[in-house]
Amino acid sequence: MEWLFEDFKTDLESLNPPVREKALEIANELVKEEKYTKKEAITEAIKQAEEWFYDLEG
Repeated sequence: MEWLFEDFKTDLESLNPPVREKALEIANELVKEEKYTKKEAITEAIKQAEEWFYDLEG
């Protein structure tokens, strides 16, 4: 797990591995853009990653 989001480990543990990896990828980008705090970024990233996964499933 990305060290930047270690504080949110419990938020991420319940996700399946592909969704968790996508959420970390998205969260890292959101933080880099400096538009979100870490908490806001991980919350938004989980939402987007779940949507991404459900879109893949059809």
